[in-house]
Amino acid sequence: MKWLDALLGRSRPARSNLEPLFAMSSAYVTLSVQLGLAPAGRGGVCLRPVQSTRFAQARDELRAIVGGAGTQVEFAEDPLGFLWVLITSASFEELVAAMHMTSLTLQEHGFAEQLLAAVFPFQRDGAPVYLIYNYKRGRFYPMAPDKGDHERDNAEELRLGSLLERELPMEPDQARWFPLWGMPL
Repeated sequence: MKWLDALLGRSRPARSNLEPLFAMSSAYVTLSVQLGLAPAGRGGVCLRPVQSTRFAQARDELRAIVGGAGTQVEFAEDPLGFLWVLITSASFEELVAAMHMTSLTLQEHGFAEQLLAAVFPFQRDGAPVYLIYNYKRGRFYPMAPDKGDHERDNAEELRLGSLLERELPMEPDQARWFPLWGMPL
């Protein structure tokens, strides 16, 4: 069927790649010790808005499976109308596992094409730093907001990207390091 799609000029959306999310657990030592980044104890999975009874079932399943001992699950919408599954956990390893389970559950319910990004917020010297995972590309990239409105610290992002490339699958095309403003994290 792929050759017929190519012949007729149709393209299929890229499938979400979930496995690299687990790389965050092994990168934790580098993030905290070498880079001085403290995890915020929460994370979020961003997806395109969904209105269906299937999503209501997925939401209930996420609350039952992911929300449990020490892990909380909430749902929010950002100013642009994107849906967020917000996960809070005191343990970074449990947070990573919960983010993966959330992604897997949404994929199993047929929402793989709606998955956009997983966001891991950190703090350094009181300033936020985010590691963003692009599901379609299967790669991470940093976002370091600067003090201005919708401004980024590009030098810090480049530094973090180069320091983390041994630990995480980093997006090599910096033009794809899209900022996510207005995250409900």
